[in-house]
Amino acid sequence: MIYKNRLSVLLLMDSLIVLSAIFISCFLVNASFNVFTQPVVVSSITLLLSYHVFALVYHLYKKAWEYASIGEMILIAKVVSFSIISAATVQLVISQQIQYRLLAVTWMLHIFLIGGSRFCWRAIRGRIIKQDLPLIPSRRTLIIGAGSAGTMVARQLLSGFNKELKPVAFVDDNVKKHGLDIMGIPVVGSTKSIEEIAAQYQIDNIVIAIPSLNKSEIKAIYAECAKTTAKTQTMPMLEDLASGKVSVSQFRDVQVEDLLGRELVRLDLESISGYVTDKVVLVTGAGGSIGSEVCRQITKFNPKKLVLLGHGENSIYSIEIELKAMFRDQGVQFYTEIADLQDESKIISVMNFHRPDVVYHAAAHKHVPLMQRNPEEAVKNNIIGTMNAARAASLSGVGTFVMISTDKAVNPTSVMGSTKRIAEMIIQHMDRFSQTKFVAVRFGNVLGSRGSVIPLFRKQIENGGPVTVTHPDMVRYFMTIPEASRLVIQAGALARGGEVFVLDMGEPVKIVDLAKNLIRMSGYSLEEIGIEFTGMRPGEKMYEELLKDTEVHDVQVYPKIYIGKSTEMNFDGVDHLLQVYDTLTIEELRQMLLDIANNRFEMAAPLMKATVGWK
Repeated sequence: MIYKNRLSVLLLMDSLIVLSAIFISCFLVNASFNVFTQPVVVSSITLLLSYHVFALVYHLYKKAWEYASIGEMILIAKVVSFSIISAATVQLVISQQIQYRLLAVTWMLHIFLIGGSRFCWRAIRGRIIKQDLPLIPSRRTLIIGAGSAGTMVARQLLSGFNKELKPVAFVDDNVKKHGLDIMGIPVVGSTKSIEEIAAQYQIDNIVIAIPSLNKSEIKAIYAECAKTTAKTQTMPMLEDLASGKVSVSQFRDVQVEDLLGRELVRLDLESISGYVTDKVVLVTGAGGSIGSEVCRQITKFNPKKLVLLGHGENSIYSIEIELKAMFRDQGVQFYTEIADLQDESKIISVMNFHRPDVVYHAAAHKHVPLMQRNPEEAVKNNIIGTMNAARAASLSGVGTFVMISTDKAVNPTSVMGSTKRIAEMIIQHMDRFSQTKFVAVRFGNVLGSRGSVIPLFRKQIENGGPVTVTHPDMVRYFMTIPEASRLVIQAGALARGGEVFVLDMGEPVKIVDLAKNLIRMSGYSLEEIGIEFTGMRPGEKMYEELLKDTEVHDVQVYPKIYIGKSTEMNFDGVDHLLQVYDTLTIEELRQMLLDIANNRFEMAAPLMKATVGWK
């Protein structure tokens, strides 16, 4: 009903405009011209009818004129031009001549009046909307980027779709735009001057409206925005805009992930499909941060069956429900298995029952201070659990076994790092004797994973601070959960057996800088929340490495992925550790783990000789 009423109004209005354009043109061309002659009347009727026909053909009456722009004006010009050509044709047939001046003036008036009516419609509707809006104090907003995206943002803000934000200025690095006005909003400078501009224009909010920015450019712009007291936001991702999930005015806060300064790893879809699609895949630790994301990513490749194995029933139940809801139309079979990796017979039974083609081993204890205090638990889960999973995979004929490791396994100084390095040693040792391809994937800290600093910092900020950082100079490599999961999946496609794959994680990030950025992105100043340095904890390093100097291959085997050289190891030390770990004191166990993980067997020998069964 609303559309029919709107169509009736437009038809009537356009009919009056067409007839008015004709008669005004006649007067302008020749004031004494007789408009009631047969050729003029027939031409007028032809012009009127043909205009409406072409308007319907080009869907002119379906356009939302509150968003009218150059595209709609071009469409109006097409419809009017075709209707004028039709009238000219009729004149030629009836009187064997075309009144060029009359039709030319009619064409110009027609476009002017039709276009003007539409833009008046837009202006009046916009004013009515603004009058209907409640009076809410608006935040003065600076838009970064005066291109098409920035213009869209400004248009929507001016039309009142976001009542809280009032655009007052643009900044853009294109100097040709400086000094210009776009929809009444001045372009006042470049991104290098954001701090001064924000102070001059009393900016409360900044919107980054350049979708084409790469990670390093976003990081650089945010560094300038962070010098101000304004809240910084950015446009939604292009894929969300394209899919219609969000509108251009639904801004999102800048995330820590945006500030890594490194582009995400892209997957080789063909190679992954070759070893995952229509295959049986098993994920250990499937309810954890990394394990659950691996499951989400893997399901996109349509495995025949996905087995979710974990120790915690709640987390496994949650990821099962989520996957079934997300991928209900793909026909993937989901199976859940509650099992403890320390139970060797159970793990062998699970592997033999499902006969997986690929295993992703994500289950592990990863919290450095907790494992430092409980080294025997780290041995049970990270070493014995890995050995049980690897043996079961080999016995059941698994094609590829991918273990998730950590940068803390390089020159380890902690129990957690030592147990993960020993787990890598087990994987590389198994690869020598098994038909299964065993590989490890090593990366740094994962943003947002359970036990990482980001959730801790956010909780501390919510509670009013302070944010606790161990040391002002401590640095870490960071990556996102999806990125870490993609690396794990890609490694399986690259696996030849025995490799340790490493992601090029860019430059390490200072933990204190991460804390400062998170405070600012939460809308607080550093003075409001504060940062407290607590001192380094046992087992922590000032900085992490991804490969030892002796392990590094300089050539990337895949964009942003390196492969470590195989290193010789004395597996007897690992074997003996598993026999005696529960007879040692905490301090003795810590030391033995460090010595074995760092290949310091001459230091571990006295303790080994003192234990029963060592020769």
